[in-house]
Amino acid sequence: MSGRLWTDDFKFDAGTILVKKTGHRIVPDLALLHSIFTWFCFYFFVQTWRTSRMLAGHRRPRMAFHPDKPRPWYFIWSVMHVSGARLVDDTAEADIVMQFDDSTETHNSLPRVRPGAHLLNFNCTDISKSRVAAAFEKVSGEGLAVDPRTFMGRMVEKSELNAAHDGRVLEGPLDAPVPGKTYQRLIDNEIPGGLVEDLRCCLVGGKAIIVFRKRRPLARRFLNENVEVLLDEPKNCYSADEITVIEAFAAEIGLDWGGVDVLRDKATGKIFIVDANKTDMGPPVALKLGAKLRATRRMARAFAETFAAAPR
Repeated sequence: MSGRLWTDDFKFDAGTILVKKTGHRIVPDLALLHSIFTWFCFYFFVQTWRTSRMLAGHRRPRMAFHPDKPRPWYFIWSVMHVSGARLVDDTAEADIVMQFDDSTETHNSLPRVRPGAHLLNFNCTDISKSRVAAAFEKVSGEGLAVDPRTFMGRMVEKSELNAAHDGRVLEGPLDAPVPGKTYQRLIDNEIPGGLVEDLRCCLVGGKAIIVFRKRRPLARRFLNENVEVLLDEPKNCYSADEITVIEAFAAEIGLDWGGVDVLRDKATGKIFIVDANKTDMGPPVALKLGAKLRATRRMARAFAETFAAAPR
């Protein structure tokens, strides 16, 4: 992801688009074209904000990334520019330095930084599904992981890798668990209308700022194909105690910036954190443009208040 051209991140291979960094494949179809068009509409407004900041001569904190730089489709890119931060290449000159690496597990050494610089996500080195489940159980006391060889009932098999979207529901126990997969209890997050709802909580400085209510058909619950996304506030989606758990989880895995996927179990009413993303893309494609812009402004305001140094 260090190349200058966006196309450096991808490779056309065997009829699919291969994401070089993660190894994931994207099917080039009409849905992809629609997503690209929708994103470019949002990108136009972000670029307008960015240009107005530059023309106004706004005094901005300097921000650098290591080891990679985010492309414009990552949420941090738009939030950074709307907040007024200025991208620099040298981490030793930056006021804010963020570890940006799409890998599930990272082993990056800390680059040269200046004294007093804000360091983001350098303690977030493992977002595998097993690590997420263990961290959530530690801060909440609620177990998510199961032993597939002894668990009785429905469970979810999914890859340990980030953004794989390959989950499937199985009936336990299993005779032969698949290597490289993790197994968790099935959280019933179904809502009226034959949909499931994920409560994606976006964090700045480890604090809950906004929530995307992401809804998709029950039959496609593990795919990133939302039919509706609504922008909401954390206080409308979680209790005060639940927000404390979410923020404690972020602290446990070292997530200063990013998003966590929270499911609410229909039977018990309890929340479960099932995924964490330190390089989240966003806002979601299915969110209306006006809500995309409001979400970006709210995140940018929180980002500036948390990390931007006071004007000199």
